[in-house]
Amino acid sequence: MTKKHLITCSVILVLVIISRLNIFSTDPVYPVKYIAHTPSKLLFSLPAEEAVEAFSFADEALPVNDKKVDFKLKKSIAKHGYKNIQSNILHSKADKLFPIIEPILRAYGIPEDFKYIPLVESGLKEGTSPKGARGVWQFMPGTARTYGLKVNKAKDERLNLRKSTIAACKYIKELYGEFNSWTLAAAAYNNGSIKLERAINKQNEDNYFRMTLNRETGSYVYKIIAMKEIISNPSKYGYKNFYSYMQKPTPFLGLYNN
Repeated sequence: MTKKHLITCSVILVLVIISRLNIFSTDPVYPVKYIAHTPSKLLFSLPAEEAVEAFSFADEALPVNDKKVDFKLKKSIAKHGYKNIQSNILHSKADKLFPIIEPILRAYGIPEDFKYIPLVESGLKEGTSPKGARGVWQFMPGTARTYGLKVNKAKDERLNLRKSTIAACKYIKELYGEFNSWTLAAAAYNNGSIKLERAINKQNEDNYFRMTLNRETGSYVYKIIAMKEIISNPSKYGYKNFYSYMQKPTPFLGLYNN
């Protein structure tokens, strides 16, 4: 074969190879491995503040990027989800309580998030605690009398929702004036201002979420926020076949206004 023919054949062979390679090259081609990993790579490169849901109490944000805080909140939410409670009692209680509580909170300048305290305080049942606290706000007799409620053998105004809510507002407002934090005011509502003040001084720390408190008070605000989250987003936590008082005419509540 001549040198000229050899060069010609080589050129034709190269052209054939190039043409075969370009058959599927109308669009840019990326290696399979790159395509497979691209979605997850993009997902995990999202900024942390976009990937983590924000929670707050009375417009005071939780440090959700703190693993300990995140764990305690998720645990509290799971505990109050439908899977554990197996009824719509939380929403039923909200339907009954909120129409009376909300306007009173507004009148006293108390953040609306405090309306969830009765759901936490009175739990899933009514009655008197072993220590003697009573009513949805769970007032002790002495504290109830301090804030204007009558508590005697003939009458117990801790059971009057309207009057006890007014008393609670006075107490909460006083606690906020002492601690200058709604979160600490909620914690003090549970534990008492003297004990909370002592803990703040001993630990030299006034951020509730960084403090070490007894089990009940240490989980108290988390329970309130969990209740807020579940009442606000019921279907997200397994609650079905419920309706909110905000989506129906306000029920007759005369019994609670006596």
